[in-house]
Parts: sequence; C-alpha cells; structure tokens
Amino acid sequence: MRSKKYTCSLKPYYSRFKKTLVFLVPVWILVGCSVSKFIPEDEKLYTGANLEINRDFSVKGFKEVNTELEGLLKPEPNSKILGMRIGLWSYYKVQKENPGFINRFIYKKIGEEPVYLSSVELEKTQQLILNRLDNGGFFFSEVSAQVEQKPKKAAINYSVNLAQPYQLATYTYDKDSLPIDRSIRKLLASTEIAEGDYFSLEMMKKERIRLDESLKNEGYYNFNPDFLIFEADTNQYDNKKYDLFLRLKQNAPEKGIVPYQVKNIRVYPNYSSDEYGEKTDTTKIKNIAFIQNGLSFKPELLHQYILIEKDSLFNAKDTKLTSSRLTGIGNYRFVNLRYTETDSTLSEGKGELDANIYLTPLDKRSLRAELQGVSKSNNFAGPALLLNYRNRNLFYGGETFNLTAQIGYESQIASGQRESLSAFEVGLKGDLIFPRVVFPISIKERFAYSVPKTKISLGTEYQDRRGYYRLNTISASYGYFWNANRFVYHEITPIALNFVDMSKTSSEFEEILDNNPFLRQSFEHQFIAGLTYSFAFNKLMDKYREHSIYFGANIDLAGGGLRLANKLLSSEDQNTFLGFNYAQYNKGDVDFRYYWRFTEEKLLAFRFFGGLGLPYGNSVSLPFAKQFFSGGPNSIRAFRIRSLGPGSFKPDDETTGNYFDQAGDIRLEGNLEFRFPIVSYLKGATFVDVGNVWLVNENEALPGGKFGRDWYRELAVGAGIGLRVDIEFFVVRFDLAAPLRSPYLPEGERWAKEFKVQDSEWRKNNLIFNFAIGYPF
Repeated sequence: MRSKKYTCSLKPYYSRFKKTLVFLVPVWILVGCSVSKFIPEDEKLYTGANLEINRDFSVKGFKEVNTELEGLLKPEPNSKILGMRIGLWSYYKVQKENPGFINRFIYKKIGEEPVYLSSVELEKTQQLILNRLDNGGFFFSEVSAQVEQKPKKAAINYSVNLAQPYQLATYTYDKDSLPIDRSIRKLLASTEIAEGDYFSLEMMKKERIRLDESLKNEGYYNFNPDFLIFEADTNQYDNKKYDLFLRLKQNAPEKGIVPYQVKNIRVYPNYSSDEYGEKTDTTKIKNIAFIQNGLSFKPELLHQYILIEKDSLFNAKDTKLTSSRLTGIGNYRFVNLRYTETDSTLSEGKGELDANIYLTPLDKRSLRAELQGVSKSNNFAGPALLLNYRNRNLFYGGETFNLTAQIGYESQIASGQRESLSAFEVGLKGDLIFPRVVFPISIKERFAYSVPKTKISLGTEYQDRRGYYRLNTISASYGYFWNANRFVYHEITPIALNFVDMSKTSSEFEEILDNNPFLRQSFEHQFIAGLTYSFAFNKLMDKYREHSIYFGANIDLAGGGLRLANKLLSSEDQNTFLGFNYAQYNKGDVDFRYYWRFTEEKLLAFRFFGGLGLPYGNSVSLPFAKQFFSGGPNSIRAFRIRSLGPGSFKPDDETTGNYFDQAGDIRLEGNLEFRFPIVSYLKGATFVDVGNVWLVNENEALPGGKFGRDWYRELAVGAGIGLRVDIEFFVVRFDLAAPLRSPYLPEGERWAKEFKVQDSEWRKNNLIFNFAIGYPF
C-alpha cells in the first residue's frame, strides 16, 4: 500500500555525527561568550519580560487570562538555541566589513536584529494590559512595571493587581414588534451566554456573529451584525453584577431587517467570459432553469446538487452547501453563486432574489507524465514512471475516468544487516468515478454536506521480486466514499476482489516456505474477496485548537460471501471457489491520536494503534499482504522495520527470510511524542514508543509468537530524540532512538541496564537512526 512516508537508515553517519558534535561544543561556548561584547555602550539587550498577577479570589479561566496578557508583552526578545543567541550572533558577525560567505549564509537563514531595551514601549504595554482587562470585565485593575538591569542586559517585570470582575445577572432582548424581533428572541434560547459570565467584549462579538449567521439562514439576506447593539447596566447592583440588553439599531435600513425569498434560479453549466450565442438552450427541471450551449451537463443529474428552492427564504447555509456540493463534482474550475435583488421595492414585507449559478468547467481531457520517487508502507522505495490519462464528464454527468500506467523499480531500505530485497513492477489501472450513488435500486440522496461518490476500479500488476518469486495480480473493486461533514470521512467497498498468481519461485524462497508452513499458506491464499469499510474523524488540522483528536477505524471482511456461495451451490470443496484457494478472515484496526497544544508549535502528541486479524475456515493465518508488522520510522523507532515479533520470537540469525517471518495477526502500539520549536523552520522532538505484533494461532516455526495472557511482558519499548525540518507543506524528519526493552531477550534481561554511548560497538547495535518524510502521526 502506498504512503507518503520515505524512510531510510543512515547508520554509517554515526561517526560523522560524533565528529560534528565535538566540533560544535566549542563553537557554542564561543557564541555564548561573544554576543555581549557587540552590544553598544548606550544600549542594553532586552532579555524578555515576566508577568505576575496578584489576586485574592478565584477566577474562571485564569489560565486563559494569563496567556492572553503574556501575549501582549512585546517585543519578543532574541531567540535562543540551546541557551545561545545564534541568530543575534550571526547579525553582529555580518555587520563586519568582510563578513564572509558562511556568516552571510547563517544570517540569511536564522539571523535576527538585536532587540534593545530602548525599543520597549513600557507605557503602551501597560495600557494594552489595562485595556485587555477592561474588555474582560476586570475593571479598575492596576498595572505596574519595573526594569531589572544588568551591565549589558535588561528585563522587565510587570505586576498586575487584579480587580474583581463584573458578572452577568440577566441577558434579554426587549422589542417584539417586527418579524426579525421574534426571530432574535427565539435565537436567544440557544445562546451560550449564561448567568455568572464575566463582562466580555469578545463574548458579545461572538454572540453578534452567531445571531447574524442564524438570521441569514432565516432569509435576512441584507442583515449585518453591526445592526445589533449591546448595553450593560450596573445601576441596580452594588456587588459587581450587570444586566445585559440586546437592541436593534434604530436607524437600521429596512432592507436589512426583512426576509428575502428566492424567485428564480438559473444555472449556467458551461459558463465562460464569452457571451452565450444563438445555440443556447434552456431546460427547466423543478423550477430551476439550466442554460447552456449544447449539452455540457445533463440537467436531470445536475439539479440533484442544488439545495436552493424556488419561493424559499434565502438561506446562507444552503447557499454554502450548494457551492460545496457543486465543487465536489470535480469537473469545475470555478463555482460562482450570485444573488441579485429583483426589485428595489419590498412586497408584503419581503424582498425578492434571483439566484444565478455560474459553472466554469475544467479541461475535459488531460494527459500527464510523472517521474516519481515512490515509497511504500512496507519500507520499499525507488523511482517510477507514471502516465495518467483523465477524461472528465465522460457521460455528461460529472463522471471522471482515470487510466494510469506505471513502471518502476523498488528496493528495500533500512534493512539492517539483511540483504536488501528489490523488485521490478509494471501496472495498469482504470478508475471510473461517478459523483453520485450508483446502485441497482434507486437511492434518494440525503447527504447535505457532500454527495457520495461511486468508484469502480479494475487493475493489473506484474511484480518480479528479484531472486524470490514473480507475482501477477488482478484486482477489482466497487465502492462509495464521502465526507459527512468537515471532520468525518466514510469509505465503504462492498465488492473488493484481489487475485494473485505466484510463479517462478526460487529455491531459496521455497526453502523459506518449507521452514514455515503458515507462511506458505499465507502466500497460497491468493484469492481475496470481501468487504472493506473505513471511517475517519479528524480535528488535528486545526492548529489553534488546544485539544484535538483523530480517530480512524478500518474493517476488512473476506471470504464469508464465497463460503456462503459454495454452500448455496453445494460445492464439493468448500475451501475453493472456481478452483482457487481463497482467504477467510475478519480484520479490523483502530488508530487514535490526541494532540495537546501548549502553543501553536509546542505540543504533546499521543497515538494508540490496535489491530486484530482473525483467520478462520480454511485459513490459519492472514494473507501475507494483510499481516501486521512492527518497527521502523513510523512505528517503534528504536527497532528496524519488521524486526520485532511476533511476540518474543527471535530468529537465529538476521537473514532476508526473517523479513517474511516477522509479522503477525495482532498489533498493539502506543507512541508519545513532545514536539517543540527550535528556530524558524527547525523543530525538535523527544519520544517514547511501545508495542509489538503477535500470532493468533501457534506456529512451530515461530516459537513464542502466539498472543497469550502474558502479552504485556512481550512489549518492546524504545525512546529517542528527533529533528524536523518543517517548511509547512513538506517535512523532513530525523529520529535517533535506542531500545529500552527488547522482548526477544530472556525474561529478566529484557530491560536495558546500561547505555555505553561512548562504545562504538554498542552504538552500532543499539542506536537506530531513521530518516523519513512527514511526521510519524
């Protein structure tokens, strides 16, 4: 299975890393000592500010208040890397008459101009703190500042005496004479503003935005949040409480406070900047006019994507969803939905709108050639040439046909002492994607956020695993995929077929299979037919969310349908179908991730992965391509890929045959990683990984591999440090890890007791250096 990860082991660079470290230590010492001498006599280097908040009462959300005030302490002092101001040092060095190429290069990458005490606006910062406290209801607080000076440096200590905040007593909207007044009163029932809330301008701003969005979904096309005014009254309280009143601005324009109806809907499926000519045709379906030159898109199919209805009230949510659904077809470069008011006068207290939808198509056909560097989850990588032909809107219903041919060579990387495997591959695959549900029985589409797509795939692949075997693969699938909302994704494939014919096996590979009958059977069951389902809930993409999670689950059920067909057909051999052995198993896995963000770039990331495959019927193990493996740069990083398990199994020696042996039916894994910024695009990490794989059934060729009650005693543990070059759209990752617990060692000796970092032989056997593209999770 292809992934975005590209990994390799760079163990030969350990000695070079050691030499670099020896070189850098004196450089760091010189950098730390040399900055002060460059500071001008009349200046002091600003080293930062501290904030102390004094209070004798409990404050709700005090942590957020403290964080918000600390964000006002400007400017930021010069950054440090391992306690040294290298960016500042490079600035001073480049000021010399002949700074040299290296100094100029360092300054260009990480250089920083000095931040002096004279650049700190002390009074302005104190006023900003007071204003922010007033906006949060802490009226009459006091702020003071004291400068702490040293010979060449200075810091500032801010002190805040926090006043008791004003708390909400009541929140009301008084007027009730207009339709919009009744709508606002109804919306107040779902407000998040509650008794006891502190006075907050930010809270009121969010409430106005919420009401504006809700009113626009009820027809108020021209409404503006500025039409709403908040008033606070403290007169009847002497204990720092207040009443909050919401009012409609008296001079709000009439068009802004009346609902609008949609009268006409026009769709232009092949819109361009050119004028529509005499060949323009108009087709009406359910009060929607489709205007196009010739047939660009079948109107009876296109109207299913439009949620706007004639004579309905304007609805901003339906407008946004309609644009999203039309964009999701994948055939249009631009989707532009415009409303125009039909008349300047109002009729019966309502306005009228025309909705015009302009759709600009993408090029119908395209041909692309790519030279790729391909990496796979089984740790094979290599060059590949890909040719892709695409035909959009094939049957004038938004269908997309893709035909992809690929030829490539791949070799195993990070194999340790094993001889690397390699393969030559040639493949051809065709995909036909319908932007709707295609099913023998008509299904009414009820998905508002996005329309499910139907995907039909057929492909073939030839693989020559040099020195071992050749595989000819034919695959076919039929399924659906869709986004239920911004965070949730579903994919179900009720028909998934995969047939593999293994031929020309070498004597070496036959010997490997003879030594492990289970492995032989996992290769013999080369006909896989079943159903797959994938689910994903993802909130990790929001960098400003303090707590965010990802949950993914996959289900793979194979062989049950063929076994049922055999029974219905009264087949003599229940273990074959049409003369072929077929696999029978139920497999599932879950992937849970949790991010706790302290700042935008500083976070604690946790992942748990659990997978279980249960072979049954004529299968005693999962097919080889479906088995789990552990170890590697995206798993337990202190162990090389596929070098763990199953269980406490340890091969007699490290050979290529172990690559096929060390996999299992069960996988449990946990990862904890702390990520932090170093400077600019350079990030750091520390991590701990735990996990292993096991077998469901006993395999004499792999002693200790079966999952048992003492499974927790067979967990591998590793820890390490990492460096990431993160340029937003591309991440290069380096991880250095060492095993803390090795499950294949005798009990009582599995925990590491000594770390001889200075010993080259110990480093060779224990320090694993990984290089990868992208974060591990």
